[in-house]
Parts: sequence; C-alpha cells; structure tokens
Amino acid sequence: MAKEQAIEVEGLVTEVLPDRNFRVQLQNDHVVLAYLAGRMSKFRIRVLVGDMVTLELSPYDLNRGRITYRHKVGSPPPVKRPVRRRR
Repeated sequence: MAKEQAIEVEGLVTEVLPDRNFRVQLQNDHVVLAYLAGRMSKFRIRVLVGDMVTLELSPYDLNRGRITYRHKVGSPPPVKRPVRRRR
C-alpha cells in the first residue's frame, strides 16, 4: 500500500511549548499540536507566537502536525548588526 500524502494547511501559532512544540490554530478554528521540522531547527528559524506557519498534517492523525514553513508577513524585520572589520 502506498504512503498517504500529507495535508498542507496554514495556521497561526498561539502558544510556544517546550521541546520545539507549538500550539497552532488552523484557519478552520481547529487547534493542533505541531512540532518544528528538522530543517527549520537546523537553520535556526525562530517561530514565535503570532507567526503564520504552513504545516503538514498526516491523514491518520489530524491532531498533530509538522511545521515546515514560517511566513514572513507578520514578523518583525531582521536586526541589522554592525559589520566588524578585520585589521
């Protein structure tokens, strides 16, 4: 039997939990528990309360998901750090 495709949905992060877990409210007002995908933690992409995210839900368990993308629309701009020059 072939593996089922993941369902991609968008939601809003409402709560940050320990160990890279998040509570996300979907656009259809369902609340799911989501964890951060490995590639997002590898590149240290920070997800905060109020961020819009894209997550993948398994068709077998619609109460848990994996955050795969953080949208940049509602987030603050990155902080510019001064350039240090070598001597």
